[in-house]
Amino acid sequence: MAKQFFLFLLAIALIPGGFFFNKQAIASLPPGNRVKDPYAILRNSLPIEQKDLREVQNQLEETSDALRGSRWPTISKATSRSKFVINNKKNQILQSLPESKKNKGEAILSSLKNHLDDLAEEASEKDKSSFIESRKQSLQEIGELESLIVKDEFPYEIPAKYDNLPRLLGRASVEINTTKGNMTAIIDGYNAPLTAGSFIDLVQKGFYDKLPINRAEEFFVLQTGDPEGDAIGYLDPETNKDRLVPLEIRIPGQKETIYENSFEELGLYTENPVLPFATLGTLGWAHSDKNLNDGSSQFFFFLYEAELNPAGRNLIDGRYSAFGYVVEGEEILSKLEIKDRINSIKVLNGSERFKKQA
Repeated sequence: MAKQFFLFLLAIALIPGGFFFNKQAIASLPPGNRVKDPYAILRNSLPIEQKDLREVQNQLEETSDALRGSRWPTISKATSRSKFVINNKKNQILQSLPESKKNKGEAILSSLKNHLDDLAEEASEKDKSSFIESRKQSLQEIGELESLIVKDEFPYEIPAKYDNLPRLLGRASVEINTTKGNMTAIIDGYNAPLTAGSFIDLVQKGFYDKLPINRAEEFFVLQTGDPEGDAIGYLDPETNKDRLVPLEIRIPGQKETIYENSFEELGLYTENPVLPFATLGTLGWAHSDKNLNDGSSQFFFFLYEAELNPAGRNLIDGRYSAFGYVVEGEEILSKLEIKDRINSIKVLNGSERFKKQA
């Protein structure tokens, strides 16, 4: 009851505001999104239009609800439909791939077909644990196929006014080593190229190494990235001023990324961003409560709390830039406190997609 009472008070007390060192948390806690799996969010946010793979992906992801209710006829139907699409749309899927990636794609499709066969058998036997494992492998392979489809050319235009800022033109993965253990995160430069690029740039500079968790709000956020001394962000050595990164958010189906404006300012009250704050370990770029575009180096881990996150809208989506998700080691987040620190952050892969500037 004490926890529920605290959550209730926190939920009604918070109003839209900023994330920065020595400023209290005043942004409302988000009620969440139906899709909470970071891998599912990352699959859905890839800039592709391959309807057959998307159909299989959605069929398999939506078996989660049926599994909770043990609705095996529904699960069997979804599995059969997935097998049908992969068997009959193989050529169309391969045609979506660049020529240089078709051999790899064919191998993944062959493995996916085998896993779908396993799924069908496990569904008929009502073997829940085996079904979940095979589904995980199938969705992972679908994600790999979808990644192969993405064109080499960056799909979105970045305004020329930001040519001086670093950018990540694709995705990268990083290992975050903390005093409580390691986490792996995927950084999404497709949908937040400037935010992701600034983060990767600082990672490569070793900027975050040894920095403390400078804010820890239970059930809400963990924040770091505040350097030692008077500065509250990264100082550009050429200008000796904070390097500022604009608010950067994409909406599904829109050609242009939104810069320097929140959903609230644009009247987009019913929109959801491509990268939502909808799961434990969403990475968000911090800014002050006075300026949406003065984020520099501080970032936060969103602590998804189920009791405060029923399906619906929230006041963080559309007001902060999400730029990645913790995909392994998310249990570490519940152990980190204000006395802990980031030991180091290292780029595991994707550094070739990083550009210092346009």
